[in-house]
Amino acid sequence: MANQNDSFIDEVTEDLRRDRLFMLFRRFGWIALLVILGIVAGAAWREYARSQNETRAEAWGDAVLAAQQASDPVAALAAVDPQGGQGRKALAEMLAAGAEAEAGLDQKAAERLKAAAAAVKDDPVLRDLALLKAVMAAGPSMDAAERDRILADLSKPGAPFELLALEQKAVALIGAGRTEDAVTLITQIQQKDGLSQPLRRRLSEMKITLGAEPEQPQGPGPQPMPAPAAN
Repeated sequence: MANQNDSFIDEVTEDLRRDRLFMLFRRFGWIALLVILGIVAGAAWREYARSQNETRAEAWGDAVLAAQQASDPVAALAAVDPQGGQGRKALAEMLAAGAEAEAGLDQKAAERLKAAAAAVKDDPVLRDLALLKAVMAAGPSMDAAERDRILADLSKPGAPFELLALEQKAVALIGAGRTEDAVTLITQIQQKDGLSQPLRRRLSEMKITLGAEPEQPQGPGPQPMPAPAAN
């Protein structure tokens, strides 16, 4: 008899639990449903946005490639739709400036690059790249004070193109006839970390051209044999 009473109590308790859960679901179930719908909608939106970004990037890339093959690549590149991206506009302007430089329009290329840099001043990488290209495109025709100011900013420690800006400083010193200062600066650059092999090679070639000893290779390597002792 006791077992039957216990079973009856358990069944009633279980029914009460189900009734309470059902009432809770009726009262608050819509909240859980909204959360689930929100998660699904968010995932769908992210996938849609990613797909749209990829489509715009592909369209921009195709337009740039077509513009480079146009009869007037400068005008065509400048007219490429950046698909809402200021960075893409700056990159197109850099390519247009490169076409101008190839056509011998160095000053126009430099001005275009400086304008592109001003348009992406909040993006230090693109900004510094455009300014560095402007200095290289203008060469000796750029005002010396402006060039020095730009290179001083680009060559700050930790700047994206610090080493390349220092190289351009050395080029400017050579152009000004300050050979000893150029050799000193080149030697200092060679001692910095992160030099690429092409940059290291260019620096060594500049030192040789200036009549200085090139950089000695660093690191382990074959050592010269000691001279035999005199008998």
